[in-house]
Amino acid sequence: MSLLTAWVWLFFALMPLLLLERWIHRHMQGIGLLLTRDHDLASVLYAAVFFPGVALHETSHWLMAKLLGVKTARISLWPRRLPDGTLRLGYVETAKVDVVREALIGVAPWVAGSAAVVLIGSSRLAVDALGAAIAAGDAAAIVRGAASSFRSADSLIWLYLIFAVSNSMMPSASDRRAWLPVSAMLILVGVALYYLGAAPLVLQSVGEPVASGVRVVASAFTITLGVDAIIMPLLWLAERGLVRLTGLRINY
Repeated sequence: MSLLTAWVWLFFALMPLLLLERWIHRHMQGIGLLLTRDHDLASVLYAAVFFPGVALHETSHWLMAKLLGVKTARISLWPRRLPDGTLRLGYVETAKVDVVREALIGVAPWVAGSAAVVLIGSSRLAVDALGAAIAAGDAAAIVRGAASSFRSADSLIWLYLIFAVSNSMMPSASDRRAWLPVSAMLILVGVALYYLGAAPLVLQSVGEPVASGVRVVASAFTITLGVDAIIMPLLWLAERGLVRLTGLRINY
């Protein structure tokens, strides 16, 4: 698969994933409110569901900072509601550094989360065979692949871990703060290499490793879309049931 194809795959997997993730997080908080009728308790319940993903997210920030020689202060995995009403599930305090290291620290949860999702999906849920069957349009193989993915007794645990990790790995606004200047720098370097005639040599050297990395992230996004497609109807049914039982309704 070429570098361009990998990026196109990543883009078309990312767009629906952002919409699904937003829906899931909002309705998970809504279910928590219907169950507890208390914002603080609902926040704790919501954070508990995503705790494995939050732990990996913040730990990856911390590890990347340490690898880059950046000083760290506090790390928290406890939910906290911010003045603007949004809920922050965790954070890592780091010293101010240059934009390159800041961007690398910010992207760490994306890399770690994608690697974890692909590893669990491939080794524990056999999603590779299922994906090949879907790509081939073989209905019988799709059924066999789906059955194989949930054959083991612990498959639901692995499914939950993918759900928690994949829906917690997206970088926050503060994580993305340095991405724009770094992207601009990379574009300028690419333009310079193009006009110097060195672009083909650079692509030949780093094109395949970059494409492999992009494929891993795109694969993680695709697996997440499949898992979210399973979980979302269950969340919708749970919320409808709680609305009927409690007589309450959440306005999103």
